[in-house]
Amino acid sequence: MIRDFKAQIFCGETGLSRREIDTADPIWIERIDAYFRQSGILPPDGDPSEYAAAFEAVYPQPRHRRQYIDDAIAKGTPCFGHKVLSGLIAAGMTDCIFTTNFDPLVEDTTVTANARLPVADQVRPTVAAIDSADRAVRCLDESDWPLVAKLHGDYQSMAIKNTGLELEAQDERMRRVLVEAGKRYGMLFVGYSGRDASIMSALHAVLDGPSPFPNGLYWLASSATRLLPAVTAFLSRARDLGVDVAVVECATFDELAADIVKSVDLPAPLYNWVMEGRPTPRLVPVQIPNTEARLFPVLRYSALLIEQMPSTARRVKLTSAASTPEVRALLKEKKCRATIAAIGRELAVFGRDREVLDALSPLGASLAGEVALDPAKDSWALGLLYDALVRALARRHPLIPRYKRAGHSLDIAAPRDRDDPGRIRRDAQTLRTLQEAYGSPLTGKVPKLDFPFQEGITIKLEQFDNRWWCGFEPYTFIQFPRTNASDKVTSDEPVNGDPTGARVKRGGDPAGDWRRERWAQRYNKNWAKIIDAWAQLLTEEREPARAVGLEHGAGIDAVFELSRYTGWSRAGHQHAYFERSR
Repeated sequence: MIRDFKAQIFCGETGLSRREIDTADPIWIERIDAYFRQSGILPPDGDPSEYAAAFEAVYPQPRHRRQYIDDAIAKGTPCFGHKVLSGLIAAGMTDCIFTTNFDPLVEDTTVTANARLPVADQVRPTVAAIDSADRAVRCLDESDWPLVAKLHGDYQSMAIKNTGLELEAQDERMRRVLVEAGKRYGMLFVGYSGRDASIMSALHAVLDGPSPFPNGLYWLASSATRLLPAVTAFLSRARDLGVDVAVVECATFDELAADIVKSVDLPAPLYNWVMEGRPTPRLVPVQIPNTEARLFPVLRYSALLIEQMPSTARRVKLTSAASTPEVRALLKEKKCRATIAAIGRELAVFGRDREVLDALSPLGASLAGEVALDPAKDSWALGLLYDALVRALARRHPLIPRYKRAGHSLDIAAPRDRDDPGRIRRDAQTLRTLQEAYGSPLTGKVPKLDFPFQEGITIKLEQFDNRWWCGFEPYTFIQFPRTNASDKVTSDEPVNGDPTGARVKRGGDPAGDWRRERWAQRYNKNWAKIIDAWAQLLTEEREPARAVGLEHGAGIDAVFELSRYTGWSRAGHQHAYFERSR
């Protein structure tokens, strides 16, 4: 209901049609929530008064609120939990139910449950709402159970509590019934938020008397961490007074009902009726195929096994504190090709020791032995190896390394006019297999737009099954000029491994159609050739990949040895699906 109210207010304020809004879509939910966080029209998300304020903002008149509730209830059907609860009532195992809901599902389902029993054994509950609270008082005084008490009113009541003012005070007669029941029995709170000050006040009144909740107080919620402060304070006070308090985490009402029905002995007619309405189980027995699987792999991964990678780096101590960007700026200024990770006032470094010390002399740098690298445990070590891997793969290849928070990448270096002709020929020979796999230029300019593009791959350093892998995924990199002529050329980054390099940009992606068309016709065989060509390029050197290329004793280098073959997988069983011709 809160989501619906927010959507209606949002549409009214922004002029959007309600049909354009999908309150089940996380994107729309975040957009609407962000609007209310900025506007302040409603209390903050999760505030106890949020429901009442939103309901009253959309439907100021009580008759309109009753009509909304009536329309919503007309769509309601009993769930598995309702059937279990009604079975417990009909079996005489549940004496008193208090509910803040307006719907008649509990009492209607109990009628159906009673129909399964002989007339003499049927137990019919008394239903009392705000405008019929005398019934609840009589049931309490005469112990005439079972009772279903509607604390906020029944959907047919003239009085329904929804707004802030209506929820501030509870009807005195209904309040007395709730308080006295709490003094006589234990209570089980199922899915109640504790938003209503009037009800929480009545529960505190129970604690003011002698021996409150003599059979315990059990509060069920989807997560104990999401309880409102008012509920936490109430439970703490009850515990301090000696009440047996327990917070039970339970995902849904149906899950609770399923656990309860296992522990009680319902009469056979009721048990059979209840179990007819149980939800379809998510896990069902299946016949495991036992035919022999094909030996040939059916799925190729764009990932290379890292057979060896650095376990230590040089430890460098600094006498002056400096941030990672400051350290990198000093290294760049001195043209020192080193890869670093900051650990407080220490650095983990791959590079030439003398050059690093000279570049970082303003920070009082000194060598301090070596530091062990545990990328599975330390994020700084993973980041250091990530940077070093990209640098090592780009070295000695016509590739440009790009280091981004969103993900590192390697892009084909376009030939420049000032390059040596011999180098241009060598680079073309190196990229020949890749060129044939793509079947189109690896670099160039986007037709009609004149934006430079380069084919490339995103790089991921990932651990799986206690082994490290270099994952890569092809994409098309495009340089977009900024709107201001004085700004530098910017670039788009691939998002979520999208081979088109698609990224949401203000004003849209001007090269989006071209990129989509470029990748649309590349099916499995094309992908296999492209992946194979990249794997060959990254591993064609017989020697391991080195980030710096140091001679012995000059420092600590990042050395990576990659398998020449990508990862493969095959199915665990044979299936007709694998016999397809296409």
